[in-house]
Amino acid sequence: MTHYFTDNWENVQNFKARPDDILIATYPKAGTTWVSYMLDLLYFGDTAPERQTSLPIYMRVPFLETAFPVIPAGVELADKLATTPRLIKTHLPVQLVPKSFWEQNCRVVYVARNAKDNVVSYFHFDRMNMGQPEPGDWSTFLQNYMDGQKVFGAWYDHVCGYWEKKKMYSNIHYMFFEDMVEDTGRELDRLCSFLGVSTPSKERQKITNSIHFDAMKQNNMTNYSSLPVMDFKISPFMRKGKVGDWKNHFTVAQNEQFDEHYKERMKNTTLRFRTEV
Repeated sequence: MTHYFTDNWENVQNFKARPDDILIATYPKAGTTWVSYMLDLLYFGDTAPERQTSLPIYMRVPFLETAFPVIPAGVELADKLATTPRLIKTHLPVQLVPKSFWEQNCRVVYVARNAKDNVVSYFHFDRMNMGQPEPGDWSTFLQNYMDGQKVFGAWYDHVCGYWEKKKMYSNIHYMFFEDMVEDTGRELDRLCSFLGVSTPSKERQKITNSIHFDAMKQNNMTNYSSLPVMDFKISPFMRKGKVGDWKNHFTVAQNEQFDEHYKERMKNTTLRFRTEV
């Protein structure tokens, strides 16, 4: 963890969730903003259209554990949300999620992305985000990632932790980034079904168009360009949004080493990922 996620720790852990809150949980760089925007449009695209052009996504969907000096703390933003349901995002591993979310039986939308594309995206993110530790070069970063020495811990523990939780907590909807890339409309339908939301097909099509990667990348309310902590001269916050970009980064040796390590770390889970679509 960096201090930006621990400075307000007590308030985060004591956060009072409400039964209709929706928690969007992910390991960093797995499609968090994508799903946040999908949910925001689903619930408020029609009823509060002015929000779409006046409030950046990080104000509409507060990042619970943050304590960045440039904006109010995530807990504070979440407490002040006037919307129902409140959409709240977190990167906390399952065991650190504030207890009130489970006690209130809140719905949790978890998004997972295959480890190879995830590590590439995380590498470029750390290069441009001044709130993150220096990434070092690619091979150093890859090794640290495999060792779980990243902010929010090991990818393996994170994705498996929520996968296991789903077995005993039925209010988790587990989504895959690769499925969303393959067929965004289908995944939106499944999400609506989980949430019990009925939206006319015309409205769903409108949402699908709005959450297209290129549209979001150009949209200043969703692309994080207004946060001074990010240096877009190094890399955009929303870079490619593709499946399979890892092939442009991994050497043959790195890929073999990673596969071996992955097999060992994931041997006890039924969780399966695709690294191409």
